[in-house]
Amino acid sequence: MKDLAFRRTEAVAAIKKGHVVLCPTDTVYGLVADAANQEAVGKLFLIKKRHKNKPIPLFIKDIAAAKKLAFVNKEQETFLRQAWPGKVTVVLKRKKTTLPKMLFGRKKTIGLRIPDYPLITFLLKKLKGPLTATSANISGRPSSTKIQKVLLQFKNQKMKPDFIIDAGNLPKSTPSTVVDLTKKKLKILR
Repeated sequence: MKDLAFRRTEAVAAIKKGHVVLCPTDTVYGLVADAANQEAVGKLFLIKKRHKNKPIPLFIKDIAAAKKLAFVNKEQETFLRQAWPGKVTVVLKRKKTTLPKMLFGRKKTIGLRIPDYPLITFLLKKLKGPLTATSANISGRPSSTKIQKVLLQFKNQKMKPDFIIDAGNLPKSTPSTVVDLTKKKLKILR
């Protein structure tokens, strides 16, 4: 396996070309792509076999990026500063954006997360825009921290991730907690 520093540079190039990258995150293995690239997002939906009405959350680099994509009041910002970076995806009311509509599944909300993982932080810094943030699995199948389990799901599929970063088995974890901040009272969705 090539060293991670080289692989992450290759991942930046792959994402810039519109490729879908399978890589480790601070939770489970994920599928990342340029969230502004409609073809890449469409390919991700095909690889994951995800229903078009189901939204895809985004990785972002900071709270300023969240404020460009979503309405964030002072109370919500206080929550975000406590939860991020970390394993919490928040659902907020989204602003009008040029991002592909398929990311939102017909909803007027957006799921955002600032991960606590050096590889994803590097990608966000180099690419200067949001990335898709979804687990690397076929929809309806379990996500995993075990690389061989993840690769097995895509082995016989027609559509597969374009680029893979194998970091071995990750520490045991589950996908991020999803918190809806669109109502007056915080609601945990997952």
